[in-house]
This record gives sequence, structure tokens and C-alpha cells, in this order.
Amino acid sequence: MTSKDGLFSRSGIDISVRELSKNYRVGEVSYPALREVNCEIKKGTVTIIQGPSGCGKSTFLNMLGGVDRPDTGLLQVGDKELSQQMTEGDLSEYRLHDVGFVFQAFNLIPGLTAQENLALPMTVAGKKRAERVERARALLELMGMREKESKRPDELSGGEQQRVSISLALVNDPLLILADEPTGNLDSDNAMIVADLLCSLAHDYEKTVIIATHDPAVAAKGDLVFQMHDGALLTGPSV
Repeated sequence: MTSKDGLFSRSGIDISVRELSKNYRVGEVSYPALREVNCEIKKGTVTIIQGPSGCGKSTFLNMLGGVDRPDTGLLQVGDKELSQQMTEGDLSEYRLHDVGFVFQAFNLIPGLTAQENLALPMTVAGKKRAERVERARALLELMGMREKESKRPDELSGGEQQRVSISLALVNDPLLILADEPTGNLDSDNAMIVADLLCSLAHDYEKTVIIATHDPAVAAKGDLVFQMHDGALLTGPSV
């Protein structure tokens, strides 16, 4: 699929999770972070993960994003099975090309302009300069930030920085977008702008979007809502 504005040539992916578990060890003590998680997530949808701090939301996103590995269970992301058998090189390629991350902290490099921040991962991916500039400008346009392309992060508001961060997550045309508390540092108006932008990536461009959030107004925009408690994932009502 190629998007109508030429920005995206790849639609999202389906995800299948079966009996996924993860434990962390502190000394001789093992702490369960995920407990036999099961779910199905479809491309072109917005999936919400809700739950209190420490319940396992970020751990689950890290598993999906190839940042960490499961101890047991099946994690099928499109045609890839993310497992202990994947090499670090394979996971690095997966993160670079297939996953876009959006965090509560904006994670922009202070000394670079918005356009330069976007160009950096494209440089790593081997894109030519002309392509980097053109795509960075097009993504900033999509986010309503085209006129701010030469601004550094400290010259932007929190909402503007998060929109640049979403643009940054999209530079390599990812299949999967993982947003961990993306509105946590924003006021309610900017939170809704950011939530709507993330939802449009699923509904208008068929990306697979997963959002971990405490915000009920953001959660209400999801197509599927899960509640996570003590590492267990339960289907919950939309709020």
C-alpha cells in the first residue's frame, strides 16, 4: 500500500501473542513482569493498554518493540517471531526499520533542529541527503509543524515537541508504532491533538498503533482496550 500523499509505502502488521511471560531477577529474587499474556492485534487499529504504574505496560511494549526478549511464550509480529533465538543484529534491524517509538519524554537531540532530528535515523538507514530533507519536511507538514522545521527543541512547546517526536517515529515508514504515555507531559488540548494524530496513522494509513496510557480521554479513542494488572492482560471496556 502507498499512502495518498506518498509518505508511506507499507501498511501495518497483525500481532499474535500467546502465553507471553517475562521475569526480572534482583539478586536471588525473581519478579514477574508479564504473566502469560495472550492477545490478537490487527493492523489499521489503535490498541490501548491501561493500568497503574508498574503493572507491566512498558515491559509489554518493550517486548513488542524488540527492546527486550520474552522468557517464554510466542510473540509473532507480522512474519517475524521475536524470541530468544533472534540475534542482536536482527533485533536492531527490526527496531530500525519496522518499529516507531513515541515516549512521554520527547527524546529529541537538543542541539539539532526539528528537521535535523528527523534526518538522523534516516542517515543511519542509508538514505541520501535529498531524500532525508524531503521526507523530514513532508512528515513535519503532516504533523502541522512544517513552519517549525528550523526550530530546536527548546524553541518549541511541549505539544510541538511531541509532534516532532511522532514525525521522528515515522521517518523509516515503520509497520508498528508503540507509544508509551505519549501525552503524559501535555495539557489536555495538546494531549487530544497528539492522540488524534496517532489514531490517524492507524485509521488513515493502516499502521498498527499501540498506546499505553493513564489518560481515559486518550483511551476512549482506542478500537480495542486492554487492562493490565500485575503483568496480566485483560480485555476491558472502552472508557
